Amino acid sequence: MQFRQKALSKLQSPEELDLPLRFARPQGRLVLAVTVLVMAAAGFWAFTGSVSSKLTAPGILIHAEGGYLLQSPYAGQVTAVFAKEGQLLPPGAPLLQVSTDRGDRAVRVVAGGRVTTLAARTGSVLTTGADVATVERVKNPGDPLVAMLYVPAGNSGAIPVGAPVDLDVQSVARERSGVLRGRVKAVGRAPQTQAQISGFLGDSRLAARFAGQKDPVAVLVELETSATTRSGYRWSSADGPPYALDSTTPVTAAVRLSAQHPVDWLLS
Repeated sequence: MQFRQKALSKLQSPEELDLPLRFARPQGRLVLAVTVLVMAAAGFWAFTGSVSSKLTAPGILIHAEGGYLLQSPYAGQVTAVFAKEGQLLPPGAPLLQVSTDRGDRAVRVVAGGRVTTLAARTGSVLTTGADVATVERVKNPGDPLVAMLYVPAGNSGAIPVGAPVDLDVQSVARERSGVLRGRVKAVGRAPQTQAQISGFLGDSRLAARFAGQKDPVAVLVELETSATTRSGYRWSSADGPPYALDSTTPVTAAVRLSAQHPVDWLLS
């Protein structure tokens, strides 16, 4: 109680009236000015600046028309193989000879193209419908490659046609040759099933891998060409790899999406 009386008497004392007011110190005014400037700069950047993002997706290098899986219409033993992997065959060309209970029969390619994998060998015993080869639909060895990406449906809508793409090629040392350059040429409208992917790639194993993406949508990437590199395509390095690229080579793509103002993220 004694402390309270002293406090009241001090407040009522006229001596308190002549005490000077204390204003903010110079250091405080400097901090306030810096804070205001930072907030103003941040607001200006939010409306005028831009931020770009990337979308990562798995894919594969392939020719634009894809490939198909060739199966044997006959049961029997392979007695001859007429082609080898990498060979270009015309439509209807014989690939294998199979000895059946009705004599020798030829297994022929359905459509012309390049034999990418050959599962059957001389002496192999085949059942009807057995896989014997994967054939890529290509007319000329020099036909350009494309990259086919498989992107989850929830992300495919953000990819604009013409977007730049950086492709990390599995068979190429990125530290030496960099990444392969390309641009989005087309974006699929609907997710694809594993059977659809397999029908295009001609490889059920790869199809199972890409079908593991959530509702995968196909994104076609056109590779940028160059007359100064051994591969014939443009890379982030000056030369790229000292050899040609093979189709069916896996890639990991980084699609550069459209730049946005930071304020758009706040308002979305």
